[in-house]
Amino acid sequence: PSGSKALAQELIIRDKVDYLGGFVFTPNALAVAPLIDEAEIPTVLFNAATSIIVQKSDYFVRTSFSLWQVSVPMAEWAYAQGIRTAAISVTDYGPGNDAEVAFKTAFEKLGGKVIDTIKMPLQTTDFAPFMQRIKDRAPDAVFGFLPAGPPSFAYIKAYNENGLKDAGIAFLGTGEMDETTLEAIGDAAIGITTAYHYSGAHPSDLNKAFTTKIDEMFPGSVTNLASVGAYDGAHILYQMIAAVGSDRQAAVDVVRGYEWESPRGPVSLDPKTRHITQNVYVRRVARDKNGRLVNQEFGIIREAVPDLGLQ
Repeated sequence: PSGSKALAQELIIRDKVDYLGGFVFTPNALAVAPLIDEAEIPTVLFNAATSIIVQKSDYFVRTSFSLWQVSVPMAEWAYAQGIRTAAISVTDYGPGNDAEVAFKTAFEKLGGKVIDTIKMPLQTTDFAPFMQRIKDRAPDAVFGFLPAGPPSFAYIKAYNENGLKDAGIAFLGTGEMDETTLEAIGDAAIGITTAYHYSGAHPSDLNKAFTTKIDEMFPGSVTNLASVGAYDGAHILYQMIAAVGSDRQAAVDVVRGYEWESPRGPVSLDPKTRHITQNVYVRRVARDKNGRLVNQEFGIIREAVPDLGLQ
């Protein structure tokens, strides 16, 4: 956070920028909120998925998602499939806490029961003890949240190696099956179900054009949540600049309620929260016709979902 704050301050004071965009992690986004408020700098968040962030500055606009936005639909889908008991295991920081509360609230409201909740330290690399604890409780499913990348890889490996899958304990998640780690996880990922706002395999002409262009520009790369969040974030920055130039105070108002077609599907910016409204899809890992592991969407759980943590 301190580095993020220092870099933002440098851009604002030395380079005199009119806009900022980016921010992957919640603590970094929260660290710059006082700066952008004081300098009145419209800032588009490409990731940073804790709900409260957009409440910390009127100059924040978010084009990614929030954990409330995808965790509630996951709970709703799970209950509809007959899952009645669940354990929750989340990384213990802002997004993980949001995921825990969102899933638990929605699942128990429907009549489900959360029989255990585990908060795992951010630096955890050995998930075996947590998996054994979950296996001993024998829920119908475990809902997990971890940052995409190595933690998710290690978590899914532990889920399989400790026999939870064989015991019939379903894994439910959101972004754990990130496209950048699917091939590393390998066949152990096949069949895992998640609820999310985007898949690199989303079946639309616009997404096909998007993924094709990404591959042309960066051969061998894959598109994921970060790709689409940045793409749509750049689109929003362009709309603000095209409409009002360097009029910072007017820039955010210009995009309130703005609607457009994204590679992820139809989206808009909530005029009150300045957070993206979007569909949430249910996905299952499978191999495509070329043998690549992908998150294959097989339904829309909810259409036009706002940030449910801000409702």
